[in-house]
Amino acid sequence: MEYTVAFRGAYLLIGAYLLGSISWGLIIGRLRRGIDLRQLGSGGTGATNVLRTMGPRFAAVVLVADMAKGVTAVALARLLADDIPMLVALASILVIVGHIWPVFSRFRGGRGIATAVGALVMISLPTAIMATVLFLPAVAITRYVSLGSLLAVITAMIMVPVLSAAGDVPWEYAVFSTVGGSMILWRHRENVKRLLNGTERRMSFRREQPSGNK
Repeated sequence: MEYTVAFRGAYLLIGAYLLGSISWGLIIGRLRRGIDLRQLGSGGTGATNVLRTMGPRFAAVVLVADMAKGVTAVALARLLADDIPMLVALASILVIVGHIWPVFSRFRGGRGIATAVGALVMISLPTAIMATVLFLPAVAITRYVSLGSLLAVITAMIMVPVLSAAGDVPWEYAVFSTVGGSMILWRHRENVKRLLNGTERRMSFRREQPSGNK
């Protein structure tokens, strides 16, 4: 029985990482435009860089697809191991790891926000709603996607442990918000520097002309 649980957990976690490693931005960029997103804009493969390099239509597709990775990882984890909350939390973390460091794309991916939000919707819907409520006006007012992302991540890192302490969600889910949030904050470290220096690029719905990374 223990071996069965161990194998089930191992397959689940490996599957979550591989699912996260599917870089939809990279795939769509190559199929539709013949470009490598890692060589353009910020070098990321997420929806924000797709917006800059390919426009809002493609960015919306990538945003939904990346969120779906997080939703799917948690849904499968609950289906296979709902009685083991730590496995659900670890699967949620590993799908983000896969998005940020994808094995299929030489470990160069996005910043993990959309995939994390997808997982968060399944982990704690109230937290996902609150994070979105803070994200949208922050981006709308400042046009800094990174600032909205940072606010959303910090919100999740605070709210999930609070809900866990209140008994609303398993304590293991606080591991997801803390570890996953820390990875995303680290991935945004250059954005933080640019925000502090006043050199961070603002969001634009105009497609940029290819000019190389950064």
